[in-house]
Amino acid sequence: MAVEIASNIRRGNIIEHTDGQLYSVLKAESFRPGKGTPTTTIEMRRISDGIKIVNTYKTTDKLEKAFVEDVDYTYLYLDGENYVFMHPENFEQLHVPGSMIGDAAPYLQENMTVTLQIFNGAPVSATLPQRITATIMETEPVVKGQTASGSYKPAILDNGVRVMVPTFIDAGTRIVVNTEDGTYLERAKD
Repeated sequence: MAVEIASNIRRGNIIEHTDGQLYSVLKAESFRPGKGTPTTTIEMRRISDGIKIVNTYKTTDKLEKAFVEDVDYTYLYLDGENYVFMHPENFEQLHVPGSMIGDAAPYLQENMTVTLQIFNGAPVSATLPQRITATIMETEPVVKGQTASGSYKPAILDNGVRVMVPTFIDAGTRIVVNTEDGTYLERAKD
């Protein structure tokens, strides 16, 4: 275990809380008021059962950061409620519960490389690539007189996710999407 001050904790870190459980950090924000003590608010999910908690610490409070190993795996398929990943070198398959993937599940694509955080031989967290390429399945037609810049319309991707895209994007267009917040980034260059 490594000791880290609260202001250095980032999204994706795995920490061991005072209750002895492992938590995956979902969001960490530091607040530095003009007067008073600076604080860090950390939103985290307990790995064992998925319960979310939010704690506020002084920025100098020390937290136990668990030693996890980042290993790249290839996503294969969904098996019931588990996602199956394969290690690219030894072809060992790993079943990851759907709750660990969470809201990022629709962005999983066959043969995608996903970084799994391994603690004591078991996966505790998964990190998808920050950008994926998807195809627009349906979108509204452009309304005449709508301005070209700064105007967005809803669109449905081939994975079922709804995103807001610029008005010049039509059905069948391949776009790049940010997997963290589901926003349109650019038209795909392929």
